[in-house]
Amino acid sequence: MEVTKPKTYAAGIGGVFHSMEPAITQMGLARTAKLMTKINHKGGFDCMSCAWPDPDHRKIAEFCENGGKAVTWEATPLKVERSFWQEHTISSLEDKTEYWLGMQGRLIEPLHKAKGSDRYEPIGWDRAYQIIADHLNALDHPDEAAFYTSGRASNEAAFLYQLLARVLGTNNLPDCSNMCHESTGTAMSYSVGIGKSTIAYNDFAKSDLIIVMGQNPGTNHPRMLTALQEAKENGARIVAVNPLPEAGLIGYKDPQRVRGYLGKPTEIADDFLQIRLGGDMALLQAVSKRVLEAEQRAPGTVLDRAFIDEHCDGFDSFEAHILQLDEREVEQATALSRAEIDALADAYIAADRVIICWAMGITQHRKSVDTIKEIINLLLLRGNIGKPGAGASPIRGHSNVQGDRTMGVWEQMPDSFLDALGEEFGFEPPRSHGLDAVHGIRALDRGEVKVWMGLGGNLLGAISDTNLAESAMRKTKLSVQLSTKLNRSHVITGEEALILPVLGRTEVDMQAAGPQYVTVEDSVCAVHASHGQIEPIASTVRSETAVVAGIAHATFGDRHGIDWLAMIDDYDVIRDHISRVVPGCEDYNAKTRQRDGFVLPNGPRDERRFDTETGKARITTNELEPVHCPPGRLILQTMRSHDQFNTTIYSLNDRYRGIKKGRYVVFVHPDDLADLGLEDGQSVDIFSEWKDEPDRVLRGFRAVAYPTARGCAAAYFPEANVLVPLDSTALESNTPASKAVIVRLEPASVPAGVGRPVVV
Repeated sequence: MEVTKPKTYAAGIGGVFHSMEPAITQMGLARTAKLMTKINHKGGFDCMSCAWPDPDHRKIAEFCENGGKAVTWEATPLKVERSFWQEHTISSLEDKTEYWLGMQGRLIEPLHKAKGSDRYEPIGWDRAYQIIADHLNALDHPDEAAFYTSGRASNEAAFLYQLLARVLGTNNLPDCSNMCHESTGTAMSYSVGIGKSTIAYNDFAKSDLIIVMGQNPGTNHPRMLTALQEAKENGARIVAVNPLPEAGLIGYKDPQRVRGYLGKPTEIADDFLQIRLGGDMALLQAVSKRVLEAEQRAPGTVLDRAFIDEHCDGFDSFEAHILQLDEREVEQATALSRAEIDALADAYIAADRVIICWAMGITQHRKSVDTIKEIINLLLLRGNIGKPGAGASPIRGHSNVQGDRTMGVWEQMPDSFLDALGEEFGFEPPRSHGLDAVHGIRALDRGEVKVWMGLGGNLLGAISDTNLAESAMRKTKLSVQLSTKLNRSHVITGEEALILPVLGRTEVDMQAAGPQYVTVEDSVCAVHASHGQIEPIASTVRSETAVVAGIAHATFGDRHGIDWLAMIDDYDVIRDHISRVVPGCEDYNAKTRQRDGFVLPNGPRDERRFDTETGKARITTNELEPVHCPPGRLILQTMRSHDQFNTTIYSLNDRYRGIKKGRYVVFVHPDDLADLGLEDGQSVDIFSEWKDEPDRVLRGFRAVAYPTARGCAAAYFPEANVLVPLDSTALESNTPASKAVIVRLEPASVPAGVGRPVVV
């Protein structure tokens, strides 16, 4: 492992090289050129990486470094041949890393692990479907099955998947949202009546102030840097609020411009507030308090009284509560000075149009839901929702995680959706709420879920409390994965297991009616088509949509008169169903064939309509609860490296943070290392402490002195997920609190980076 100084800017020629070099090396020049000129283009395919929206006018290269890596990772010609399964037992793969598993190539034929076997064996599609059908039809109750979904699935596949679950009779539809932006949906649905962004892409260029909280766009949403750069050129001020200084928010070299190679980086963040982990809610309340005090000093000049009176409720109780905020508690929670907080409040008051963006740095805390409610409170005080250049902007990480939810992949869909679904397909959908991801693992551990199916994704790599999750998965009767490449969830299985290989988004999906397109929804509610461009990796690989419908047909036959096979032959049949079930999707076939797609209706953004129980936006009162960290301990957050997308590892490097050829590191402020009697480069064991439970331990990590906030630490996921207790979750949303893990560091008995760290 090599450790150097962290970078002070993102992209530039380095971003181009690190995107194109692996693409050309692994795919060849012709394949690379064909795909990279079609990604995120009208008539092309939608990036399978993040959900960042597309501008009206596309550039020739409308993708980022990690988007290019995602294409290379999926479209590699490397295959997992039958010889691989002859050489490797399943148990022999258990000590392989996510990186190693993913680098073996594309899955190309259905695979079956029989009960009592330690090997996957090739199997035909019809036999695979029948195995699943037999297990599902033999359940004592439909709730003994659970259907997990990745945010990469298309709208068509997601719609069929939730239909499969509900025809079976269960709402057990956990998905990746449960582990990332569930807190956002919970908070925003309560406060403004919709769990989605209230801005459009073009609002960034119209904003006066953009506050970026708990987010690292340089790695996780690199195309966002272009939007932030354009906003700055139009006069916007940008404030970054984060425990870690991130390269992309310090500087940006736009690879689409000549000066991105020759000139100095564009300074993105005008101000950097290095907040203590868990201090965001206190900061937001402190800024709101200053806004209220400014209104008291100059009545009628600060608050948007007309907006509050017409569109909001709860203001009076909120005002009384916030004005009592203890400033000493704020300083302790945030580790920020009063001067820093005053400056942010002044900037907010001076701006007419404000956008607040956030990601998992906000959503993965115990008080995440209340923190996001405070974001909404602050925006509402000055009418910063429902006008150009202003609004709430949750930045979602997976390409179609928002579309999955729109299509009904949620364990708590409202009765209005279930009524429409039942009327369309002639059955009575189940009404009781199902299992989310965390509750799903608990149900597995209790032996209550017999069949677990995953539509894409890597639940065991993404979920908290790795050891418990893996032990729970082994208790299933059947585990099924629809996947493009190998990951941890293929190695830890039920008594019986299936791997079903599916097409990637880059590949042509040919069905009886001809080549099919699928649809996706981005972070600003824009829905558009995605067309595969290259031949499938193998003739034995099927689309996610076809596989889901094939499983349903084998399980139900013509029960309820649903013609599953017709939906395989022509996806227009699926979209016709969507148009009659999903709100805002009327004339779905016609709208998705438009060159620019269409934008789903959004009450707060479009007409300042708030579909809450009161019919108004709710200004809420929330009790502050800072993270308590005992002496000699640190608050640890899990995070991605730069060469990573969710649990997919593209390389063992994180060049923006100065890490090369390794991932078993823990980032700690140098003064904290000194206080703990540790040194930079020393091998340490990481112990997480949770209530009265035994410590969870990772051994043999390298301590890296790093300019993180004092009292805080950081390590990569999925490796550090073992440290996150399963029951340590956000209130209301049940999202794992992966950004608030209390840990202690002790000198290790093994050198740093020797072998794979031991997990106890």
